[in-house]
Amino acid sequence: MSHNRKDKRSARERLQEQRAKDEARQKRKRTYIAAGVIVVVLGAVGGIGALIASQSDDDEADARGPVVDPKGATGEKRVAIPAGAADAPATLTVFEDFRCPGCAGFENGFRKTITELREAGQLRIEYHLVRLIDGNLGGSGSLRAANAAACAQDAGKFSAYHDLLYQNQPREQDDAFADRGYLIELAGKVSGLDTPAFRACVNKGTHDSWVQKVDKAFEKSGHGATPTVLLNGENVYGDQDDPLTPEKLKKEVAEAAKDKGR
Repeated sequence: MSHNRKDKRSARERLQEQRAKDEARQKRKRTYIAAGVIVVVLGAVGGIGALIASQSDDDEADARGPVVDPKGATGEKRVAIPAGAADAPATLTVFEDFRCPGCAGFENGFRKTITELREAGQLRIEYHLVRLIDGNLGGSGSLRAANAAACAQDAGKFSAYHDLLYQNQPREQDDAFADRGYLIELAGKVSGLDTPAFRACVNKGTHDSWVQKVDKAFEKSGHGATPTVLLNGENVYGDQDDPLTPEKLKKEVAEAAKDKGR
């Protein structure tokens, strides 16, 4: 019996030892799997980081290369796109960003008045297209929309396309204007703009370096916000105590015309 009990005890011990080995093996397996997952995750994070860095580099690369001024660019260093008669008695200088909600508020609120004054030969507008939001929030929508608008200037369609971009402005944090295809799609709403030449200009970023030049000039101008609106050199927009209205703009332009005998 003793021998038999000894045999039974040995069997139980061997079974326990086997179970212990199996448990240890499973534990090691789980450890290896967890370690593998960590490596994969870290690799993915690294890949995402590299992708973000690459995208950031691509955005900066968009603004490199030779500077190609859009047709008719004016002002010192040719950083402004003009609209309206060169001899108009009043000049409205606008620093704006196509991703800027405040800029859309100004453009959409004053569009009718500005268009009337421009077409009447009373007001000339000089647009400075900057990329402030790209710098603040990341992305390249400000840059690419400004380039597309410069391409529209080459085609003689700047004002219509400029207004269309503000009428279709995405939310500030939605970098939809970074999609060149979308910019071209919008151009289809402006008669005669969606041409092979325009598409090539948008897709190649022909005026990207020009936009960067405009943006650097804006940084040095002393104006730190968009929109900044100057009438004959005087800042007329953003005063909370005496805000600019369409009626006030008309009055001030009329006074400028009177001073010049117009």
